[in-house]
Amino acid sequence: MSGAPAALHPGTRGVRNRKAAAGISRGDRREPGKVQSTMAGAVTAEFAVALPAVLLLLALLLSGAAAGVTQLRLEEAALAGGRALARGEDPAAAEGIVRALAGTSATVSVAADGEWLHVTVADRAGGPLASTLPWTLTAKASARREMPTAAGPPRPGPLLQERTPVTNLKTVACLERVAAYLNTVAA
Repeated sequence: MSGAPAALHPGTRGVRNRKAAAGISRGDRREPGKVQSTMAGAVTAEFAVALPAVLLLLALLLSGAAAGVTQLRLEEAALAGGRALARGEDPAAAEGIVRALAGTSATVSVAADGEWLHVTVADRAGGPLASTLPWTLTAKASARREMPTAAGPPRPGPLLQERTPVTNLKTVACLERVAAYLNTVAA
């Protein structure tokens, strides 16, 4: 054996300090049966870096959900406003119905194009990022006027000589498809 101290040769019998032979310093005192990590500070740093990304993702998800709910609310309000106009109510009453369903911050526009009435409702999306992301959501609805106007009754089709007022917009669309089919079959 050379003249080196026994601590440098862990395989020898003359080891005085087994911890020193294993390379464990005096500052790292481990108790038997207790696991301690020297990486505890690294986990805290990784958490500090990942937390803002997770919070941003959560804010985006919540903003998307709020935008979806707002869009559904605007669609329902536009449909209700279109139905009210088609029944012959005045535009101010239809705007009141739309504002009751869409909220007071929504903007409403009503336009008439012949016998078709159009309602457009717009509002900003809500959620945690509403002030940061300027999402403006819009919903449009169109309905055919059910009551005759001062210009006269609607023109009858070749096979349908009379049109009666129908309050359900889906029924109107179905009747128009049946009339178009009957016109093509008769021709």
